[in-house]
Amino acid sequence: MTATNDQTAPLQELADRVVELIGAHDGGDATIEANVTVTRERHGLTRFANSFIHQHVGEDTITVTLNAAVDARSTSASTTAVDDDSLRDLVERTLASAPLQPVDPNWPGAAPQQEIPSAGSGADPATAESDPAARAAGVKAFVDSGPGLRAAGFLDTDTNWVAFASTAGQRAAGSASRATIDGIHQTDTSAGSAHQTSRRIGDLDAGAVGALAADRAHRSAEFVDVEPGPLEVVLSPEAVATVVVFLSAYGFNAKAHQEGGSFAELGEQQFDPSITLLEDPEDPRAIGLPFDAEGTPRRTYTLIDKGVTSALAYDRRTALRAGGDAATTGNAIPGGASFGSIPFNPRVTPGDSSPDDLVAGVERGLLVTQFHYCRVLDPKSLAVTGLTRNGTFLIENGEVAGAVGNLRFTQSFVQALGEGNVLGIGNDDRHANAEFGPGMVICPSLRLSSWNFTGGAKG
Repeated sequence: MTATNDQTAPLQELADRVVELIGAHDGGDATIEANVTVTRERHGLTRFANSFIHQHVGEDTITVTLNAAVDARSTSASTTAVDDDSLRDLVERTLASAPLQPVDPNWPGAAPQQEIPSAGSGADPATAESDPAARAAGVKAFVDSGPGLRAAGFLDTDTNWVAFASTAGQRAAGSASRATIDGIHQTDTSAGSAHQTSRRIGDLDAGAVGALAADRAHRSAEFVDVEPGPLEVVLSPEAVATVVVFLSAYGFNAKAHQEGGSFAELGEQQFDPSITLLEDPEDPRAIGLPFDAEGTPRRTYTLIDKGVTSALAYDRRTALRAGGDAATTGNAIPGGASFGSIPFNPRVTPGDSSPDDLVAGVERGLLVTQFHYCRVLDPKSLAVTGLTRNGTFLIENGEVAGAVGNLRFTQSFVQALGEGNVLGIGNDDRHANAEFGPGMVICPSLRLSSWNFTGGAKG
């Protein structure tokens, strides 16, 4: 097998070849610009249910994506066929389609030459080369940690090697890897969940993850219902990650802000002074490429600075639309023309309190492990409705007193983190899974003064 750090070389050759074919195209007097991305993704997935593995799947696919504009009329196409005839066909089809599109007022042009400061940590070779046996060993450790319980979930690895080229001369290549164990243990009446993600499969402690899930399941086997209403909460990292992802996608998204759909008021104290949120691809734990979907170098910057909303996530499109001194922050995503740009690696800075310390400060409230099926009701206030899941516990007099049934909530995520509402921040920051997928958010537990529970799981 070719060494992991050599995998991008043939991809760069493919990207350069597409640019060459575009340059040879007879466009007459038309101005033709293009960005080309070539991605090789190797994904391995092992699923388990009822404490048995029931599925191993894997793929290793190369995809060539061409974003092109003819006189600012832009379109895109992709192919997984990478022989020269197929690349020629991709170019011809795309350039024939572009003149049929309306003029794109926010087309920023082909990506200009920029230095990519560092290739970052890159893909972990052991993760890239892991096989079903390695994943099965992790699953076994998870299952064995909950004797007598029913385990379900997945362990997967995902490695991407990416090369980029533009007709304006930008070239970039990099790689990234991720490994995740995510699962539940079940009793006849309850389930407990746990999660771990790293860029290295060797970092995963599947047994410890399973033991935590089993403990939550056992403690939830007998539960009581509580009356809905505002309650103080301690949110575990998975619940906090959901809050952060919604803030990032709907609030710090420059396109949403430009269209009037974002809560963000730059320079205003919208959050508690204890909250600092970074876009931090330079954190050694971060997972991702050193450049974005437009070939722009990614960088670290502050979104919330001690409670003050300080920045938005821009791509080249939204920066052009903003005008003035606005510049891309390196947060372009595939499909960003319609959705916008979002932070890839948001990180909440941790505090000094252990999770037990956070619980100890609560006279009466709830410990929430995870949120589920969250949906935005009002993007301007970021009012969201959703459910608790897989481990919700009553806190009384600073101790976990027992489990409670799942609850529905309707809560403004901005208000929940507002000034005076954050009573404590944990020292347990880690990769935590949110509804948009693993490997994005690094965050700790939070103690909040109030969370608005509106009913049980059925309404």
